Amino acid sequence: MSSAIPLVEIWRGPVVESLHRGHAVICDASGQIVEAWGDPDACIYPRSSAKMIQALPLIESGAAAAHGLTSAHLALACASHNAAAIHTDRVQAWLASLGLSDADLRCGPQDPEDRPARDALIRAGHSPCQYHNNCSGKHSGFLTLSRHLGGGPEYAEIGHPVQRACQAAFEEVTGETSPGFGIDGCSAPNFLTSLQGMARAMAFFATAEAGTSARHRAATQLWRAMVTHPDLVAGEGRACTMLMRACTEPVALKTGAEGVFIAILPERGLGVALKIADGATRAAECAIASILVRLGVLDAQHPAARHYRNAALLNRRNITTGTMRPVQALG
Repeated sequence: MSSAIPLVEIWRGPVVESLHRGHAVICDASGQIVEAWGDPDACIYPRSSAKMIQALPLIESGAAAAHGLTSAHLALACASHNAAAIHTDRVQAWLASLGLSDADLRCGPQDPEDRPARDALIRAGHSPCQYHNNCSGKHSGFLTLSRHLGGGPEYAEIGHPVQRACQAAFEEVTGETSPGFGIDGCSAPNFLTSLQGMARAMAFFATAEAGTSARHRAATQLWRAMVTHPDLVAGEGRACTMLMRACTEPVALKTGAEGVFIAILPERGLGVALKIADGATRAAECAIASILVRLGVLDAQHPAARHYRNAALLNRRNITTGTMRPVQALG
């Protein structure tokens, strides 16, 4: 990715063994850049970091209220979950409340990332279902919106009313006309934007509470649901969950595949978006934790912070062999 700069270093002994390059942007309430690393105009797929944007029409349309969705439902709509029981039980109940089943999802089956859930499937000799997919909460939201709009069953198709609503919301909050889309791992369209556009969208969420429109209210409900239920947004041992719990003020965090991470800081009125050029999750987690420390919302000495930045790398004998650390310019 052009103009990407070093953000995260992997040290072994006295040398940098590996180097992760990327881009990061912090935007304020006006959508202007407060600080940036690399190229703010870098065009990216935000992947799952865009889930709260995709959930805006669910609330704005009146579908969430009409179907009695709670903050837990909204957190799941924004989630890339581990498929632990706390996730899959809720998704199955959500589908049942719509008179639907696993067969109505279009995200595809996925092995649970939660080890107890995965082991239980293996012991029972069962295959994973679509509700085990980390995106099944988002897709349950799509189905709810489709029911409300009177759309057909193929809600993941680009021309479906659900996806047209998602695209409109995406382009409006990023402030950009998307140059195109790709198909995400869960089969839904994922729209391209600049990194600044994504940070601008997150700053909109961060400042939405001061607004009065249906969109402002929807954005506020979504980030509040995320910080209220960090365990539903990802799961135990995951960066989104651990870092949201560790922050000293409400901060909504969301990862995306291929090295994307966003942050919504309501008390600061700031939005953050970053992309690691080689797609490495470990580098994205280190970079977002370092930006949170830089912004003063995460204590550098908190165990969660130390787990992701300046972290010791251990071998199979539990011997420290090196460290993963942000470059000096990042913190």
